[in-house]
Amino acid sequence: MMTSLYVKGLLAAATVASSMSFGALVAHANEKELTLCWATWDPANALVELSKDFEASSGIKMKFEFVPWPNFADRMLNELNSGGKLCDLMIGDSQWIGGAAENGWYVKLNDFFDEEGISMDAFVPATVTGYSEWPKNSPNYWSLPAFGDVVGWTYRKDWFERPEIQSAFKEKYGRDLTPPATFDELKQVAEFFQGREIDGKTVYGASIYTERGSEGITMGVMDVLYSYGFKYDNPEKPYDMEGFVNSDGAVKGLEFYKSLYDCCVAPGTSNTYMGEGIDAYKSGQVAMQMNFAFTWPGFEADPNVGGGKTGYLVNPAGPGGEQFAQLGGQGISVVANTDNMDGALAYIKWFAQKDVQDKWWSMGGFSCLRAVVEDPNFAKSQPYAQTFLDSMAIVKDFWAEPAYASLLQASQKRFHDYVVAGNGTAKEALDGLIADWTETFEDEGKL
Repeated sequence: MMTSLYVKGLLAAATVASSMSFGALVAHANEKELTLCWATWDPANALVELSKDFEASSGIKMKFEFVPWPNFADRMLNELNSGGKLCDLMIGDSQWIGGAAENGWYVKLNDFFDEEGISMDAFVPATVTGYSEWPKNSPNYWSLPAFGDVVGWTYRKDWFERPEIQSAFKEKYGRDLTPPATFDELKQVAEFFQGREIDGKTVYGASIYTERGSEGITMGVMDVLYSYGFKYDNPEKPYDMEGFVNSDGAVKGLEFYKSLYDCCVAPGTSNTYMGEGIDAYKSGQVAMQMNFAFTWPGFEADPNVGGGKTGYLVNPAGPGGEQFAQLGGQGISVVANTDNMDGALAYIKWFAQKDVQDKWWSMGGFSCLRAVVEDPNFAKSQPYAQTFLDSMAIVKDFWAEPAYASLLQASQKRFHDYVVAGNGTAKEALDGLIADWTETFEDEGKL
C-alpha cells in the first residue's frame, strides 16, 4: 500500500558508524524505550504480540504509535520532515523510500547488514527492490523487508460450488463456473452474480477500489493496467512516457476497469478501498473482492466467510496473457533522528531472525524471508499461502520517486474522473496523466 502525501525535508543523511552483537546492542541501549510507528490494522496488533518476545530477551520496553491508514502518511511524513522524536522505528510504505533516503529520514543500513551478516539475498527479491532499495535496483538499503503484501482476489467458493448456481452459469455462458483466470472471465463471472438472489439476499458481482482521497483507485486501476501492457516509461529511456503510459493496451485496460465498475459493483460504492471491501465481502454483499493479501487471515477466521467458504486468486491475466499484480507491503526502517540508535538496530537484528519470522507468519504477518516462504511446508500452512507466493512472483509497483505523492495525486484524479465520474475517454485520461507526470518530473529536474 502506498500513502497520500509527500513532504520534502532538509534533514542530513545518516549512516551507521558501527555495529555489534545483539547482546552488546541491547546493553548499549541502556534499556531505553523504543517507539515503533506503523498504521492501524490487524498486522500491527500481531506485531505488538510478537514484540513481547523482544522485550523479554532485551529488557527494552516497546511502545507503539499506530495511525489509521487514511491519515498515516500525513501524520508520519510530517513527523519525519519536522525532525520529531516520536518514532525510533518506522514501518513506512514502499513509496516513501526515495524521499526518506534523499532527505535523510532513514538510516542507511548497508554497513549494519554487512557487519551483522544480514543478507538481502535472504529475502524475496521483489520485497528487497520494493521496500528497501533506493535508487531502485541498486545495493543501497534503507529498510529490512517487514511485511509482504500484494493485491489479489477472494471469491465465495461456497457460492461457486452450489449445483444450482453452476447449472445456471453453464446454461448462460456454455462453460463451467470456475475461479476466473483472466480478466475477461472475471468480468463474466461478475456480470453473472450482479443482482442475483442468494439465500434471499440480492448480491453483486465484485468489490473493486474506487477511493479518491488517498491511493485507492490507483491501486485498483494499476492492478489491471499492468496485465494489459501498461509501462510507466520507456525501459530504454527513463521518464519517456509517451506510448507506454497511454499505449493501446493501457487504454483498453482502463476501459476494462470502468466497464467493471459500470456493470458489476454494488450501488453507492464510488469511494471504496480496503475497509469497505472487507465489509462488503464479510457481509455477503459481493461474490468477489479485490484487496490486499493482508485481509486473508481475517477472512479465514470470520464465521461468515471462513472455514472453506473463501477461495483466493492471483490477479488475473490480461488479454495477451501478461499477468502482474500491484505490490503492497512495507519495510522496517531506523529513523535517523532516534535517540536510541542501538536499541533500534537491536530490534532490526532480532526481527530478521528465522524463528522470529516463522512466528510472524504464524500470527498473520506476511514474512518476506525466503527461508520461511520457500519452506516445503509453507504452501500448505494456510489456504491462501500458495496464492500469496504466486502473487509475489508477479508484482509491479507504483513510482517510488521522491515526488511520488504528486504523481499519485495526479493518477487519483485522472482515474476517478474517468472511471467513477465518467468524464472523457480512457485515452484522454492517460494523455492527461502523462502531461501531469511530465510537469512533475520537469519540476524535479528529471526532464
